Amino acid sequence: MNLLSSTAVTGSDVTPLQVSELIAQTCPAGDYRGKRVLLIVPDATRTAPVGLMFQTLFRQIGSVTANFDILIALGTHQPMSEAAICDRLEISAAERASTYGSVRFFNHEWDNPAALRNVGTLTKADTRELSDGLFELDVPVEVNKRVLDYDQVVIIGPVFPHEVVGFSGGNKYLFPGVAGPEILNFFHWLGGCVTNPMTIGNKWTPVRRVVDRVGAMVKVSKLCMAMVVRPDKSLAGLFIGSPEAAWDAAADVSRAEHIVFRDRPYHTVLSCAPKMYEDVWTAGKAMYKLEPVVADGGELIIYAPHVTEVSVTHNKTMHAIGYHCRDYFLKQWDKFKDYPWGVLAHSTHVRGIGTFENGVEKCRIKVTLATGIPREVCERINMGYRDPATIDIESFANREAEGVLLVRKAGEMLYKLSNPPAWQKGVEKV
Repeated sequence: MNLLSSTAVTGSDVTPLQVSELIAQTCPAGDYRGKRVLLIVPDATRTAPVGLMFQTLFRQIGSVTANFDILIALGTHQPMSEAAICDRLEISAAERASTYGSVRFFNHEWDNPAALRNVGTLTKADTRELSDGLFELDVPVEVNKRVLDYDQVVIIGPVFPHEVVGFSGGNKYLFPGVAGPEILNFFHWLGGCVTNPMTIGNKWTPVRRVVDRVGAMVKVSKLCMAMVVRPDKSLAGLFIGSPEAAWDAAADVSRAEHIVFRDRPYHTVLSCAPKMYEDVWTAGKAMYKLEPVVADGGELIIYAPHVTEVSVTHNKTMHAIGYHCRDYFLKQWDKFKDYPWGVLAHSTHVRGIGTFENGVEKCRIKVTLATGIPREVCERINMGYRDPATIDIESFANREAEGVLLVRKAGEMLYKLSNPPAWQKGVEKV
């Protein structure tokens, strides 16, 4: 299918009527009669009008399909309850029981081998090519086997700057959204080695090349509805087409909508993580999106009083390895190589750029947790600690001229410097 996009452009809202008209244009009901359709949608850690898209598409084709089901693209996040999925789809319990009673809800199971199916392998030659020579290994590619039971997969999700792949969306909702652990761990660590500042907000990254290559291994008809979403959940753009083409167009709009440029770095950043991030694993986005504007030696405070765990899914591993810069792991590889590589990548992204020489780690900035996690735990995982009760958010407001930045809802808008320093222009290969 050729790329089809709404007429909306940056600066104007895409209305529900335009969404309905575009879906009617791209998904004629007659084409779906008797078809099995699977919608892949993000969990609650992504701001998007998923309910609008789901309900509009259901009205368009739900009555003629043989199956119209939902698979939550969890990656390695925790499963969602039936009630939480209803909230994500913006439907009531009564609507779930009546209007949408035929729709089946499924959570991805990344760690259940019985739920996965191999669709191919990235060879040593493939990984060497895709990683620009950083890696050379065979990587089996597994995906949730339910995906292969449908006539068409419809990917519905937003596009934002992303620390691992550059911009989220498109085939990323397959990998890692509904992927197996080997491919997931491989490309997350590839992103960790390239580093967040060299990746985030860039379209054509090594990880994007991997994601699109393995996406092509899933031999099912795929349609992507890529949204560009403002903080208030209004749509700046909607693009429908192949995962590659829809993502390509949406990423251009996301670049204009989601990147905030500043002329100077800040010595102190209070980055407030919203409640949709339930642990440091997800609230780490409050670091990823702000690291580029923190001055050398500065401090970024992740303010999230509601967060009480490091990681719901990976808590044991995170407590074992802590948070460190990339080179801390690479220069002690024999010690860390058997830990899940995706967890190592998360660690480096939250801790940021740094060095490890002669057994001494020196990180560029200080990262402090002002959460419900106790001081002793923060110290054990190599993070700073602040009691959130001692922080007056308003005391950080309107102080940018002093080098203090307050971001009230962090995690989706990317902050970058208009004239980035050398460390953001080139990170050495490893």
